[in-house]
Amino acid sequence: MSPRGERPPPPEPLGAPTVDAHTHLDACGCVTAADVTAAMDRAEAVGVARAVTVADDLPAARWAVLAANWDARVAAAVALHPTRTAAVTEDEFAEIERLAADPRVVAVGETGLDYYWDHSPPDAQQVWFRRHIDLAKRLGKPLMIHDRDAHADVLRILREEGAPEAVVFHCFSGDAAMARECVDAGYVLSFAGTVTFRNAHALREAAVLVPDDGFLVETDAPFLTPHPHRGRANEPYVLPWTVRGIAELRSVAAERVAECARRNAERVFRLDELPPVAQGVAPGV
Repeated sequence: MSPRGERPPPPEPLGAPTVDAHTHLDACGCVTAADVTAAMDRAEAVGVARAVTVADDLPAARWAVLAANWDARVAAAVALHPTRTAAVTEDEFAEIERLAADPRVVAVGETGLDYYWDHSPPDAQQVWFRRHIDLAKRLGKPLMIHDRDAHADVLRILREEGAPEAVVFHCFSGDAAMARECVDAGYVLSFAGTVTFRNAHALREAAVLVPDDGFLVETDAPFLTPHPHRGRANEPYVLPWTVRGIAELRSVAAERVAECARRNAERVFRLDELPPVAQGVAPGV
């Protein structure tokens, strides 16, 4: 296996453009505007025309808004990751609210529940998940959910609070039964490189049953690099392998998966309504 940190070679370009619905460009090593441009140039060369860079803490949220105002191909999502909610202050959340209102922020996320890591008590996670749900509804923006080993509580809290108009399950990890429940509720499921793993039987079944208007594709880069490059560093340009993996599962052309995911991302995140990138200092920062 190649050492972690080495990027795979570029895949064959997709026959239709698509959107990386969830990536972390800062964790991919991007720091400056030039870094973001280079990463998106690599992505665009293989058919990944746009990307949503996602924050999981306050410094990352500040950077994501800047990045979205450096390159027109980038949008941002900001929130406090559930594993970061052990000791959130009201001032910190107030800044998240201010950043989330930036016109190039297209979602409140990633937020939700994570019972796999023991970094934040479940009670605290649930409190701040509810606060993020409220924020998404007040801003009229999609809610981007992180759900790890917490399916029942995530769905329960969405029912109790009343879901925003658009809900995206980032890196969907449920089975076919959960996928049906989410589809029935109108939620959108975003599939990452894990769907290409041969041992992910339940997830692969879920990816087959979701309708064409109910799914997105994502890298979650630099994590979850798809087969056949599992273990290497991920980046938005790696997305075509996931697109082709989903196409194989659904017995359709890769172009159809790419086009459906692009149309869904444009609809859910209202990408075609984004204002031009800011000149100079990004608004809201």
